[in-house]
Amino acid sequence: MTDSLYEKAYNPDVLTCIANLSNDEVFTPPSVANAMLDLLPQDIFSNPDAKFLDPACKSGVFLREIAKRLLEGLKDKIPDLQERIDHIFKTQLYGIAITELTSLLSRRSLYCSKYPNCKYSVTQFDNPQGNIFFNNAKTKHLWINGKCLHCGASEQEYGDEKRKGLERHAYQFIHNAIPGELENMKFDVIIGNPPYQLSDGGAQASAIPIYHLFIQQAKKLNPRYIIMITPSRWMTGGRGLDSFRKEMLEDTRLSVIHDFKDATKCFSGVEIKGGVSYFLWDKEKKSVECKIINDDGNNNVDQCVRPLLEKDCDIFIRNNQLIPIFRKVQSLSETSFSTIVSSMKPFGLRGDFFKNPDKYGLPPISDSVIENGYTIYGLDEKQRRVCRYVKKDYPFPKKTEMGRYKMFVPRNQGEGELGETLSTPIFAKPDECCTETFIVIGGFDTESEMHNCWTYIKTKFFRTMLAMKKNDQGCGQGVYQYIPLQDFSKPWTDEELYAKYNLSKEEINFIESMIRPME
Repeated sequence: MTDSLYEKAYNPDVLTCIANLSNDEVFTPPSVANAMLDLLPQDIFSNPDAKFLDPACKSGVFLREIAKRLLEGLKDKIPDLQERIDHIFKTQLYGIAITELTSLLSRRSLYCSKYPNCKYSVTQFDNPQGNIFFNNAKTKHLWINGKCLHCGASEQEYGDEKRKGLERHAYQFIHNAIPGELENMKFDVIIGNPPYQLSDGGAQASAIPIYHLFIQQAKKLNPRYIIMITPSRWMTGGRGLDSFRKEMLEDTRLSVIHDFKDATKCFSGVEIKGGVSYFLWDKEKKSVECKIINDDGNNNVDQCVRPLLEKDCDIFIRNNQLIPIFRKVQSLSETSFSTIVSSMKPFGLRGDFFKNPDKYGLPPISDSVIENGYTIYGLDEKQRRVCRYVKKDYPFPKKTEMGRYKMFVPRNQGEGELGETLSTPIFAKPDECCTETFIVIGGFDTESEMHNCWTYIKTKFFRTMLAMKKNDQGCGQGVYQYIPLQDFSKPWTDEELYAKYNLSKEEINFIESMIRPME
């Protein structure tokens, strides 16, 4: 009877049909969950003492797929199916749900009933939650100066008054509220797809990442293995992720990283800037070498074993085929191109400066040209490039490079894809400046030097080096760090650059095949 009930109630495909909660809390398809489980040594599913935890249950897919493998792997050790089911579900599989809804969904997926103490459950517990825990009343944010001490959430957004009757998103696993039944339990595997970010109450849907907190908490529990899927932004950037990135890239226990530039390869219909990746963390591994698997989104998969950090590099270079090119360029120890790229607000003017200069304690500006004055480039309210004009005595907060030739480049452009083209800059003369919509490349003493620099920027070589650090729309000073500076008394071509850096035929073919030409 149990065999029949289990086979009828268990549908291995139903979880592929569930709509995602949001781009921040996405359901993991069974195919992705199984690909992650394939990273583990498969004999672990023949171990009746192995314990598994999903600390961010949404659909219950990880626990469900683990159950399938254990049911097969323990056949010889526990031949009776019902006894095997009871043993697996009661002593090996544990979860902490992220919301009340997902707790019910996860129990339904795993136990075939949202209440595992009812007659429809494939195994009988003496309580309605089984081993999938959720305690909304117990778990609360700890507010200090308007922010949660544990996750950084905004009290304005997630305080009790604002969230009355709604989920507070105070996730148990990262709020020192691990269920008592799990506190002293030794887990062999912690696996999951944690929530990605929380709104911080700022403008334009500003948010803070939180997925790294789940990874750090998982490490504290000292399991044998950790497998999680997250946005890939942590590898090269991401707000508030600098220390986490350093921690991860210096962790010799990272064994495998499977990186997807296109998140839809894992989560259909979900856009996640910079892609997603999942990793295997192995407590027993001590080597700096890690297996890196690249999926570029076009059915091209490449893998190699290499260190996570290259010499003199503070970020993870995602594409394996960029590594030998990076090493050859770095071997010449040249000055970085970033030294001629400005920081944000190159002249101290905010993006909405045109709308109301008085807001920043500055005098009015003119729509008409002022003879012998300064020209300011920016965007109007319709996001069109426009110019405004001021007199020579205008009190700019900064006047760096004001008297030289320079290029104004959009601070945000592209998507961080290898091969993308760049928009044509504004070629600025002396006495021309800009708002923070742009950053400045230069200055140059002559107009010809400025245009020679543009010939370099247009090369496929330049944009290959740019792609090593640019993984989203951001095109600030930092993304130019690994690009070498050149002599701009002359123009540049790819052929000259390939020869200068002694690139191999294979490396040149890779660049030529991946990077689109620019006019």
